[in-house]
Amino acid sequence: GRKMQYDLIDGVDWAVKKGIADPDRVGIMGGSYGGYAVLAGLAFTPETFACGVDMYGPSNLITLLDSEQEIEEEATSIGDPRTEEGQKLLAERSPLNYVDRIQRPLLVEQGANDPIVKRNESDQIVQVMQEKNLSVTYVLFPDEGHYIARPENNIAFYAVAESFLAQHLGGRFEFIDDDLQGSSITVPVGAEEIPGLEVALSEKTP
Repeated sequence: GRKMQYDLIDGVDWAVKKGIADPDRVGIMGGSYGGYAVLAGLAFTPETFACGVDMYGPSNLITLLDSEQEIEEEATSIGDPRTEEGQKLLAERSPLNYVDRIQRPLLVEQGANDPIVKRNESDQIVQVMQEKNLSVTYVLFPDEGHYIARPENNIAFYAVAESFLAQHLGGRFEFIDDDLQGSSITVPVGAEEIPGLEVALSEKTP
């Protein structure tokens, strides 16, 4: 949430100054730590990115570490949840505590069986965004873990992500058609936010 995040913002600023990127059409997308970077980007620098795609990213560093069987040494270098000072640091750098700053649409993807970044990390930020009437779509795969393994699920997710990114950044995309067939995809929240997704879900067969 600090130096590594600042590097991402520096990269955006550089690309904009060089004329490579349109400042109004920069998105942020990543998985695991990259998912955390997405949530941090939207929460800590709410006007930098036009949208975000968070794939199984931690939203609350305290609950992330609480879910670990053993707290690893590299984790305590972020902030030790066993100390008051560590709890304060982890809370300060948890995007969940800054949801009210989020201004841009978010797509969240999660595997229900993820043993590393557990489902609650996605559930809790989606719930708070819903409560605040913020734009969020939640894609959940009941049979996936920390990464999407099944090809059908990969195709389904990237079809949704492509449509989401095109909607908020512009550019070409393939309309969602039979891309969900054979996948386990569920969309508990925000299917109506993405063109064609509700229809594709209604026509999906296992």
